[in-house]
Amino acid sequence: MHSAAHVHLQPSSLPITLALAGIAVVYLCVWRRLPAFRAAAFLGGVCVVWLAIASPLAALDHELLTIHMVKHLLLMAIASPLILLGVPARRPMQSLNRTALCWLAGTAAVIGWHVPAAFQLALGSHWWHTVENATFLLAGLLFWWPVVQSRPSLGQAWSMPLYLFLATLPCDILSAFLAFCGRVVYPSYLAAPRLFDLSPLQDQEFAGALMWVSVTLIYLIPAVIITVQILSPGVQAESEAVKI
Repeated sequence: MHSAAHVHLQPSSLPITLALAGIAVVYLCVWRRLPAFRAAAFLGGVCVVWLAIASPLAALDHELLTIHMVKHLLLMAIASPLILLGVPARRPMQSLNRTALCWLAGTAAVIGWHVPAAFQLALGSHWWHTVENATFLLAGLLFWWPVVQSRPSLGQAWSMPLYLFLATLPCDILSAFLAFCGRVVYPSYLAAPRLFDLSPLQDQEFAGALMWVSVTLIYLIPAVIITVQILSPGVQAESEAVKI
């Protein structure tokens, strides 16, 4: 039977909760004149970070790979772009080298931490688990920075939709491997308490499918939005004006 202690907040939850609350208060004090949508995005991102690392959900990632995968998605694919949307506009990133670096940071975090040795290390050590969470958040911020700051009118054209499409490929390969390899990749889950009557292999297959579908949809939405902006007559005219 799964012990009730496992569903309580982790020992570090209170400091993390207080720190995130402090960040939210400082943000509201410093940027109180920002548009409401930016404040809502930033505060939403902070809440998603809390949900991923300090809520009761965070205490279950040692029992289910699916929960662990949800945490990664929350930090990298949802919290990160929301936080960036809440930051005042900055000069768009126009260097191809910087954009490639942001793409590599996101891809390296996803692939690197799902290597069995690294994954097992994070499961077995609170310190390394914290490093893993921080890596996903920071890599997510880097990855989404070019997307959030993209300006189709400045001639960036199809680089961002292509950027997002290419980012789905390593995630698709990883998720397909987890879903179809037919064996449990992370041994720790073989001995974990069983929740929802899922076997370790079923849990892994569900986690892989969740990653596959979620990443595809999350990356598709901004790609479609940016594509619509690129094809907008007003944006095309503005882009031509910038070139002249």
